[in-house]
Amino acid sequence: MHPTICTIGPFTIYSYGLMLATAVFLCSFLASRRARFFGIPQDIIFDLTFWVVLSGLVGARILYILLNLPFFMTNPLETIMIQKGGLSWLGGLIAGSTVGLLFIKRKKLSGKIILDFCSPYLALGQAIGRIGCFFNGCCYGKEVSWGIYFPVHQARLHPTQLYEFLGLLVIFFILKNQHSKSKVQGSTFLLYLILAALLRFVIEFFRADQLWTAGGLSLNQWISLILIVGSVCLNRFLKSKHSKKM
Repeated sequence: MHPTICTIGPFTIYSYGLMLATAVFLCSFLASRRARFFGIPQDIIFDLTFWVVLSGLVGARILYILLNLPFFMTNPLETIMIQKGGLSWLGGLIAGSTVGLLFIKRKKLSGKIILDFCSPYLALGQAIGRIGCFFNGCCYGKEVSWGIYFPVHQARLHPTQLYEFLGLLVIFFILKNQHSKSKVQGSTFLLYLILAALLRFVIEFFRADQLWTAGGLSLNQWISLILIVGSVCLNRFLKSKHSKKM
């Protein structure tokens, strides 16, 4: 693959970092343009994006390090090399959602409305990020004869990054449609959690970079199951509550 785009003097542009920057710029731009149709101030979108991205990156990196602790114990300087890849979606989701909700509460906005609005762009941002994973060679799949050859692993592997990219792109369009039709606040964000967690649960069967397993499932799969069950139950509760108000 192509983990490094180019080197200019002492500066190196990594494909993973470039795709992350692209995801942040594109999603915040698209969200800010659409925000005015929902009565959401554009500056709120940019401020929220900054805090969610920052906290999400920190949370994603911390969980990734914990899941690969033996490697980072022997290579401590790699803990700050985020431009080379190594982020956990679940860690980013937990940290980013927590900080995002605190920001929304501080601004005295409706958490459900903002979360629903941002959900499609969360999926789109993840999708773009997976292209960076593909070029970087991280989040790699198991070896398979017909797979794509990854020089960094010297083997033909399942292109799990591309599987997830396509899945998240489909989720993006599903959420866009859901958001324009749904009358139950919070349901679009919960649908994002359900679909993204379900996709991750399936993709994990093809990935080869998970060290921690229990009962035949990886840690990410167990957390995904919890997210799916919890989100389905909460979504039913919100719909039931909405129906009673009708």
